[in-house]
Amino acid sequence: MFKPEVIRTARFNRTVAGIISILQVMPYFLKTFLILFCLTIAAESRKHRKRRWASQVEPRKQGSPILRRIPDTTKTRTTNSEHLLRVGDHDFTMRPAFGGPAIPVGVDVMVESLDSISEVNMDFTMTLYLRNYWKDERLSFPSTTNKSMTFDGRLVKKIWAPDVFFVHSKQSFIHDTTTDNIMLRIFPDGNVLYSIRVTVTAMCNMDFSCFPLDTQTCSLEIESYAYTEDDLMLYWKGDKDALKTDEKVSLSQFLIQRFHTTSKLAFYSSTGWYNRLYINFTLRRHIFFFLLQTYFPATLMVMLSWVSFWIDRLAVPARVSLGITTVLTMSTIITGVNASMPKVSYIKAVDIYLWVSFVFVFLSVLEYAAVNYLTTVQERKERKFQEKFPCTCGITSTKDLMFDGTFSEADANSLAGYTRTSIITDDRVKQVHLSIGAESNLQKKSRLREFVGMRIMKNTHIIDKYCRMIFPASYILFNLVYWSVYL
Repeated sequence: MFKPEVIRTARFNRTVAGIISILQVMPYFLKTFLILFCLTIAAESRKHRKRRWASQVEPRKQGSPILRRIPDTTKTRTTNSEHLLRVGDHDFTMRPAFGGPAIPVGVDVMVESLDSISEVNMDFTMTLYLRNYWKDERLSFPSTTNKSMTFDGRLVKKIWAPDVFFVHSKQSFIHDTTTDNIMLRIFPDGNVLYSIRVTVTAMCNMDFSCFPLDTQTCSLEIESYAYTEDDLMLYWKGDKDALKTDEKVSLSQFLIQRFHTTSKLAFYSSTGWYNRLYINFTLRRHIFFFLLQTYFPATLMVMLSWVSFWIDRLAVPARVSLGITTVLTMSTIITGVNASMPKVSYIKAVDIYLWVSFVFVFLSVLEYAAVNYLTTVQERKERKFQEKFPCTCGITSTKDLMFDGTFSEADANSLAGYTRTSIITDDRVKQVHLSIGAESNLQKKSRLREFVGMRIMKNTHIIDKYCRMIFPASYILFNLVYWSVYL
């Protein structure tokens, strides 16, 4: 078998020999014309190549720094990033400087929003930008301009990255709209910046003993999952500048007082010591909402229960219905407040206020029960006394009297013929001497009006009189003590 080079040479020789034979038999003027035609075509093609080359290598202007910029080979399309970073030449399952000192990993955070605070679940939801900084010399690459390269999340899976996680988190996810919110930036000297946008729901141990006049402090904790302090050292990059917050961060029920960072060592008996970073924030609850929804209604119910002290003790339906209504309303307020709170085993500040108010309302009902009972006992005593002394001057104890101060002529004349009237009071019998025959009708009406005034005073029990002063004074004193302690 002949080699391909030998075959191509033989074909070229045959072609040249054929052209020479043709030229030999052609007339002289045709030979001259053909030679000139070939030379013209060759000259035109050479000029075209010169113009094309001159347009590509046109000299740059001296006054423009952009045109003087030296092209960076790392920014050209033909550059393969993985080949440039030599990803396939190293084992990235091991940390940088494996076997040597702990690799420092800086962390900074940008808090985008505090989404919610849940008292029932005792947790909070936060959206933040988490950035990690470290150096991996295995990723260093040559660059004439010392410019970094930026990648998305696809390269992160092929290199080593810190395995940080959120301690005590209940749920977390990396945002993926419209693409995964992951950024990887590598510098020529091997420094790496890794940034993600994540939303975290984490636990917050809240103390509701002063609720709703409370202040809560919550923490988001960041820690390496696998690497102890001997392999990975987490620290806040930039100290005070390591934590930044968006200006629009706010909550409807809380006032954000401050954000600050701390760091500690966490110990696990089975694995060892780990660096742990804390994002601490302090929240103070807005009180105005609870004043409108809880405190003011409870106070109004207590004041409404005091109205029964000014109602006639004989108006049983009015006083009983008023007392029951206020008690049921207070029960509804207490139930509504506890429905939005976790079932804790200690007493909250709002519980103290509501239950004291409930006791005041309940005592107003018990007060009328005591008044009604004492009134019944007094009526029995009067009835027995009347049976023993039947002379009542023609006015029975069960007779209905008008309380508007107007009396007829018949009411005044009904006392005629009596020289003495035995008027029964609460605790003693008063003898009133009347000379009816010699008195005028005006005097008779005046006497009867005094008698009715005594009946009105009789229907106002002494317990009601004292409660009109004791209940408001006690409740005002309670409010002074309560608000001075919790505010």
